Amino acid sequence: MKLVIHGKNIEITEAIRDYVHQKIEKAVNHFQNITNEVDVHLSVARNPRINPKQAAEVTIYANGSVIRAEESSENLYASIDLVADKIARQLRKYKERRQDKKTQSQPTTEVVVPEPVIPDLIGDRTPELPSEVVRTKYFSMPPMTLAEALEQLQLVGHDFYMFRNAETGEINVIYERNHGGYGVIQPRNNNGHTNGKNGNGKVSHNNIVMQEKSHSVK
Repeated sequence: MKLVIHGKNIEITEAIRDYVHQKIEKAVNHFQNITNEVDVHLSVARNPRINPKQAAEVTIYANGSVIRAEESSENLYASIDLVADKIARQLRKYKERRQDKKTQSQPTTEVVVPEPVIPDLIGDRTPELPSEVVRTKYFSMPPMTLAEALEQLQLVGHDFYMFRNAETGEINVIYERNHGGYGVIQPRNNNGHTNGKNGNGKVSHNNIVMQEKSHSVK
């Protein structure tokens, strides 16, 4: 198992490195058969208004899936303890889901309820970008279904997940809605129609229900 440690605003001493190896390797010990690489990012916030200041983030690449956990506290070692416990729970859930899929002989199929696409998400506002890029991440984007994308969203712990739609081949974003449920953002074709439709203009069915109760996005 490959374990990589990064630091921001902190020197990774031998004592810190040994503690990370001890805690993280223990957390993933029972899941090494599905774990390919473990990425640990430790950081200390210099801004005095940020509290707690010391954070530990763990990202695990497991057979094409990404599992992530992050914890912060006033003490770096405490943050490492917290994130080790959290990533162990995430791995346990991931393994249980894989086992459930193997035991399900006939998975149920739900229908995606189509909703009108919002033509303009920002209205009269002017798009504003950060003054500088503070972090860049690269990751593989294999094609996946909406159901698989939802599972990834739940594993990484973010409120959105970008993926390549296996049906259309295009980049989509699945996100958690403020009032519950999930939504999907898809690119619009030049002809004014959304993608993901067949030649008859009908929306293809997928194995997940998107609960869209309003047309606003986060």
